[in-house]
Amino acid sequence: MGLDVQRVALSPDGKLALVTATAAGQTNLYTYPLDELAADRPVARQLTTTAGAKSSAQFSPDSREVYYLEAGRIQIATVERRESRPLAITAEFTTDFAQEKMEVFREAWTLLRDNFYDTAFNGVNWEASRETYGPRVAAAATPDEMRRIMSLMIGDLNASHLGISGGGGGGGGGPVVGKLGLRFDRREFEAQGRLRVTEIITLGPVAVTQDVRVGDYIRRVGTDDVRPGLSLDDVLAHTVNRRVPLLVSSTPTGATREVIVKPVDQATEKALLYRQWVERNREYVLKSSGGRLGYVHMLSMSAGALEQLHIDLDAENHDRDGVVIDLRNNNGGFVNAYALDVFARQPYLRMSLRGLPESPARTVLGQRALESPTVLVTNQHSLSDAEDFAEGYRVLKLGPIVGEPTAGWIIYTWNDTLVDGSTLRLPRMRVRAADGTDMENAPRPVDVKVDRPLGEWQATGQDTQLYHAVRTLLRRLGILE
Repeated sequence: MGLDVQRVALSPDGKLALVTATAAGQTNLYTYPLDELAADRPVARQLTTTAGAKSSAQFSPDSREVYYLEAGRIQIATVERRESRPLAITAEFTTDFAQEKMEVFREAWTLLRDNFYDTAFNGVNWEASRETYGPRVAAAATPDEMRRIMSLMIGDLNASHLGISGGGGGGGGGPVVGKLGLRFDRREFEAQGRLRVTEIITLGPVAVTQDVRVGDYIRRVGTDDVRPGLSLDDVLAHTVNRRVPLLVSSTPTGATREVIVKPVDQATEKALLYRQWVERNREYVLKSSGGRLGYVHMLSMSAGALEQLHIDLDAENHDRDGVVIDLRNNNGGFVNAYALDVFARQPYLRMSLRGLPESPARTVLGQRALESPTVLVTNQHSLSDAEDFAEGYRVLKLGPIVGEPTAGWIIYTWNDTLVDGSTLRLPRMRVRAADGTDMENAPRPVDVKVDRPLGEWQATGQDTQLYHAVRTLLRRLGILE
């Protein structure tokens, strides 16, 4: 269907499927015709167009309308006209926590009983768990205490992709803090109360001004002079995308200049830090291989990460003799098979227009394929679907694997919302390797084991795992002995 499908519901008359799916980063509802005798090929028809997350979509009894939740409100969409309207509901109620907590416990215990991927519950007597933890939940005084007790019960299963989290509610959290895209010398601040710049994050708020250099001192932020004990988080609260003047100097007491910046939020700064890290690794691999090898990293196994992989496997990487694939700190997703295809497809034809260089046929015909030797890097924080990728890479004999064995956290999971709004992570689908062995609690092995010392890059400017990955791939290419 060309969509990341989350849920499907059938219309009472059997003519339509109602699909909750994500496309272009937004979740919306689509209808899909089920008439097998139709002359035209079935196509998904978008029913909603708003940006909010949607859930619990279902048809009305006459199949003419769709009811769904968006931002906690009930909405109604007409199937034919594709028009949405809110359903106004006002209610007052009182929750009896003594009854609610037991219903939440019963609901979570039952969902795990009926859906947990292992019918033997990893050796746990699940019926006995109810008798053990039920009285403790009954004694819980708060929802958080209830969830902590239930987490103990869930933890007895000793499986990954498990847990229970709160249903939200009161309080909006602390203020949103602006980020400057700078790092400072911690020791100098602790000893002297001075902010000396040690790193400027590429494309960050300060970097785009081009008016601050590594080694400069930030003397004032907004109206606050830098002093011992200053909290930048307090000073930069509620400053995202607002003009903030910085007073900057080249020495602790030298002449100052004013620099105007617009801080970004934490998520933006993290994304900038990540891309800077990727580019640094790419340059490291290129330099340490004498310009022979390229580099790509997958942050997750999401559709967005797959699209970024296609972008990062650019003309420069295709022009190298081989490519280092980095899955370190990849926390999984669902696209391992699609990503593997890019590296597993083998060359068989080359094509060219008159007077132009040859290109691989797959690329000319629009199919994603690298068609070059690779090496894979993993660590103990390569989780879930990243481990599926590593297993596929090993079984398909695509190349050597360097680094640390993966985490061994490999179950497919769904989230279920409980009656109080708590979220229960429910691992339902077992994953086995081609030889029939369970992959849960069984880290995927490596061919070249390399443990990386903590803080290695900051201390030495080296990445031991990338270094060995480069040498391993160069040996595979016959460039090193």
